Amino acid sequence: MQILAAVARTHRAPFVLETLELAAPRADEILVKVVATGICHTDIVVRDGVMPTPLPVVLGHEGSGVVEAVGANITSVEPGDHVVMSFDSCGVCASCRDHAVAYCHEHFQRNFLAARADGSSPISKDGEPISGNFFGQSSFATHALCHEANVVKVPRDVPLELLGPLGCGIQTGAGAVLNALKVAPGKSFCVFGAGAVGLSAVMAAKIAGATIIVAIDVNEARLQLASELGATHTLNGAMVDAGAELMKITGYGVDYALDTTGAPTIIHGIIKGLAPRGACGIVGSPRPPATLTVDMLSFMVGGRKLMGIIEGSSTPSIFIPELIKLYQQGRFPIDRLVKYYAFADINQAMHDAEAGIAIKPIVRMG
Repeated sequence: MQILAAVARTHRAPFVLETLELAAPRADEILVKVVATGICHTDIVVRDGVMPTPLPVVLGHEGSGVVEAVGANITSVEPGDHVVMSFDSCGVCASCRDHAVAYCHEHFQRNFLAARADGSSPISKDGEPISGNFFGQSSFATHALCHEANVVKVPRDVPLELLGPLGCGIQTGAGAVLNALKVAPGKSFCVFGAGAVGLSAVMAAKIAGATIIVAIDVNEARLQLASELGATHTLNGAMVDAGAELMKITGYGVDYALDTTGAPTIIHGIIKGLAPRGACGIVGSPRPPATLTVDMLSFMVGGRKLMGIIEGSSTPSIFIPELIKLYQQGRFPIDRLVKYYAFADINQAMHDAEAGIAIKPIVRMG
């Protein structure tokens, strides 16, 4: 079938809207009519050539839509179902068998290389292969093919255009708090970066019962929103020594910390501010080469932890419905993070994401 898609043909250049051909779904694939797709920092770094994703490519990995057709082997969804598309996983490796699908042994290949498991792409133009199946979907398009491993059926009484970012960015922030760090009631938590991931983490920390929640950023408007969403304290990292202020606020260091920036200098500062037995999670995508050094004696004597976190250590089929329930209860107001754009304005949406104008841009296919 023919689809309209945003194609990245050159690194650090605007997308081009093009009419492409999308193959019919195979026995293990699902055809989704995309309603809307969130824009994530990962789309930006891949567009800019930080990852070895081959061009030309159709990106997009926070898609939501309606199932149009399913392959013969599909049992979890059927035509007409409302779905969110998340990251892909193999389902058979040691991590997948342990229900740790975010750490699938084939995570990089299945999500960043923009191809099916057999190396083929379902997308082409006049015989020219276009890399597709990015994060098992390539949802910067009017239609996408996904898989049972990365599709989640969602209720029909929730705005479908709002839900796509649950598949990556929002799931990452909330899951880092609830699934990976497992923030405990009565403890302190801080997050560096008040974007979509960081603000999702703030909301999750409030849900977890943290009594001190600190948001750190350089954007005053985002810090104000963090306060409204549950932060008990906000710090402008450009105006204060965040580590020193954390010690003043907590008295002995922070129990749980999360970095969304990917900046080694910031992470190093967070580590210095950890309380004994404190844990720091890293979810920000670093721009290679990026290395980190730690004071081994401080970590050993203090029982401190440093943890890499992907996709919030989530199992999407379980965690995304949980987040939707929290949204319906008014405890996880993700609608306050989003700004909508028409599909034709996707390059403006990308710009606004980079410039900090929009926290979580969502493009609607229309």
